[in-house]
Formats: sequence, structure tokens, C-alpha cells
Amino acid sequence: MQPKKAFGVECPVARSLECIGEWWSILILRDAFQGFTRFDEFQKSLGIAPNILSRRLAHLTEAGLFERRLYSERPPRHDYVLTAKGRDLFPVVMAIFAWGNKHLAPKGETVLIASRKTAQRLDPILVDARSKEPITLGDAALIPGPRATPRTHQRLAMIRAMRPENANPKG
Repeated sequence: MQPKKAFGVECPVARSLECIGEWWSILILRDAFQGFTRFDEFQKSLGIAPNILSRRLAHLTEAGLFERRLYSERPPRHDYVLTAKGRDLFPVVMAIFAWGNKHLAPKGETVLIASRKTAQRLDPILVDARSKEPITLGDAALIPGPRATPRTHQRLAMIRAMRPENANPKG
């Protein structure tokens, strides 16, 4: 399924949602980050119907997030191993996890993110790779990238015009 609007094709958020935005996809990735690789492991953990799991794994494999590796010839069975592209989603899933704990657990958290070495709680934040400074809503602005089309330049200019207080300083 393609985004309905032309900007959706260029928008990284829209493209990402096309790839991983489906409910089961995120849960499959969550389990893969815990070491699951086999169809029966995902099915048992998620309680998902086999036909739906097959479709989701096929989509995630086609999208380059998993690589299928044969581990049994009779019957044919495959591991679904995260690729580098799939592993790069780890911080995204952990951010969703932390957000859910913060905002959707009114009676308290049932599962925490913790260090494998120390079992100490971890609280993810978004940090700039170069400066190591946290990236916050007040600091971040959207600007056209090197491959932005005139339509994207127009859309971002419209956003700056509507909300100049949120515009980038060089804008």
C-alpha cells in the first residue's frame, strides 16, 4: 500500500509506517530483539494465527528487516534473523516501550527495560550521535534534505509559515 499523498512518499515517517506500522510487525520485532528467530517461537509468544504470522514475516523479510535461513530441510524450516536494517529499529521499539510504560500504565509498569549485565533499569532518550546531547521537541526542526523535491520544500515552508516559532534558525 502506498501513501495517499505525494508528500507521504518523501516523508520518512510515512515510509517507515508503510514498512513497520502494522501492529504485529512491531511485536514481532520486539520478540526478535529478545532472541526469537523461529516461526513457532513467534507464534507461541504472540498467540498469532499462522497465516497472519506468515504474511508479516514475509513482509518484514521482503522489506529487508529479516533474512530467512534454512535450518531444517525435512521438513523445510527457516530462522528469521534480524538484518542490520532490522537491528537499527531497536531504539525505535525501545522508545515505544518506554513511552507506553510512562503514559499507558496507570496502575504501574509490568515490564521494564534493564541492563543485561546489571539488571538495572534503563530509560532510553534520543541523543544526537555527534554531540551526544539529548534531542528534544524544543531543539528539533524539520528541514529539506538533499533529495527533497519542490513539493517537500513547499510543504516545509508552509509549516514554517504556519508555526514560525518552531522553524529552524536558518530557515
